Amino acid sequence: MNTYFITGTDTDVGKTVATVLLLKSLTHISKHALGIKPISAGCEMTPSGLRNEDALKLQEASSIKADYATINPIAYAPFIAPHIAAQQQGETLTFGQLQECLDKARMLNVKWLLVEGAGGWRLPLNNQGDFYSDFVRQNQLNVILVVGMKLGCLNHAVLTHQAIIDDGLTCVGWVANQLSDDMPYYAENLETLQALLPCPQIAEIPYQKEAVDTIKLSENFLKVFC
Repeated sequence: MNTYFITGTDTDVGKTVATVLLLKSLTHISKHALGIKPISAGCEMTPSGLRNEDALKLQEASSIKADYATINPIAYAPFIAPHIAAQQQGETLTFGQLQECLDKARMLNVKWLLVEGAGGWRLPLNNQGDFYSDFVRQNQLNVILVVGMKLGCLNHAVLTHQAIIDDGLTCVGWVANQLSDDMPYYAENLETLQALLPCPQIAEIPYQKEAVDTIKLSENFLKVFC
């Protein structure tokens, strides 16, 4: 089994979009891809319980079918930092909860497991100094970085990549996600990132006004996943 942690340069930079499109691309190769989102905040109450829109998209895009509790076991209604949402309910997020989620998903017949993070790389799990990135380091997961292409992305991308490396992990590739159609000097910023980031660019997601369903895979995609 190949497990990848999908992180981003910030919140709302397209981690879910990238994970969904990568899942669909992997499905064309083999029917053994699953995406999970262990922690989500910003959920709606349904007759089946709290449901997160991003997690539902991962469930739909996965070729390995799993119940919602496997994909998103830790869900909170408020669209706020997850550790604050947990505090409001008298709970504390722990590595043990995340490990249980990862282990459960790994029990399925999965060739590729994509684990979507929450927020950016240094998302706090609590106020005791535990970060989501510590869990990734504990499990020595390979990391894929989603770069939201906007003003400031060069600094955010380089700093995030350096933090991943400083944690002793491997960033196996990055994805450029074009967030708008009017970013000044988009091509030049993309070229700069290609020069500055030492890991390969595996894909580019062009701006799409309606449903985002197009991804441009590079030749590095198969090198990373196969």
